[in-house]
Amino acid sequence: MNGPGYQAEPLDRESVLYVAGHRGLVGSAVWRRLESAGFTGLVGRTSRELDLKKRDDVFAFFRHQRPRYAVIAAAKVGGILANDTYPADFLSENLQIQVNVMDAALAVGVERLIFLGSSCIYPKFAPQPIHEDALLTGYLEPTNDAYAIAKIAGIMQVQAVRRQHGLRWISAMPTNLYGPGDNFSPTGSHVLPALIRRYDEAARSGTAVVENWGTGNPRREFLHVDDMADAVLHLLEHYDGPEQVNVGTGTDVTIREIAETIARLVGFEGETRWDTSKPDGTPQKLLDVSKLRDAGWTAQISLEDGLRSTIDWYRSNSMGLRE
Repeated sequence: MNGPGYQAEPLDRESVLYVAGHRGLVGSAVWRRLESAGFTGLVGRTSRELDLKKRDDVFAFFRHQRPRYAVIAAAKVGGILANDTYPADFLSENLQIQVNVMDAALAVGVERLIFLGSSCIYPKFAPQPIHEDALLTGYLEPTNDAYAIAKIAGIMQVQAVRRQHGLRWISAMPTNLYGPGDNFSPTGSHVLPALIRRYDEAARSGTAVVENWGTGNPRREFLHVDDMADAVLHLLEHYDGPEQVNVGTGTDVTIREIAETIARLVGFEGETRWDTSKPDGTPQKLLDVSKLRDAGWTAQISLEDGLRSTIDWYRSNSMGLRE
């Protein structure tokens, strides 16, 4: 689609493209997608090789590599429990990562950069589905407000760089992501991988009852990470505007429904109980993805197909996953 905010300009497949967080859930999917699209100048560093919280090291890396393009998929992430328990860590570390990477990218003149955030940037009781205009119109969900504020600051930095320096940087806010390479830790994972692990272990051990947090009533939208990676490349080549772009499927399900689907797919035949003394989090979080559709992209991987592939990956890799 042509018009304000839209373009059709392919990236140079031979130029240096830096993927920050290339070993994480999103970053690794982005890396796979870029490789399949023919990019030959991909650059990534593990957190051991380059601590993005160390500003001088980040600047030295950018001066040496001089990337033409960049994808910021690096972040400290976690589920409700982790966000609620360590808000200072989530705020401080994510701000440091973002500011260091974007300042260094600005210093070497990175032409195209996409900053990846989260749908938790929107107010807890935003009208559903949530349009991009809902940003900063109400109070955030308290259990992850620190992380959300960091991501909002990233959006603002992208917009500020566009205004002050004229660089064509953009932001994308994905809905709940899942897929191969996810964090399946019992204490640090998001809801979907946590449910996969819980039900798979119960099915294997013959446990009669699985207990989940909350009521099961909140509605959530889930996007396979390979779809997210495809959207990242599409936006880099087809979107150029200051406003963040929602990335999702445009449909949602209840947590109870997703739990039932996972239980069926892993073969769990026992009972599911809900601990209503535990928090539900945001009651509904469905993104309005009309801007993304206008840019020419829609999700392709169905929830059931995506869940099957994620469960298969988990079962193949569960012995090596951290507790």
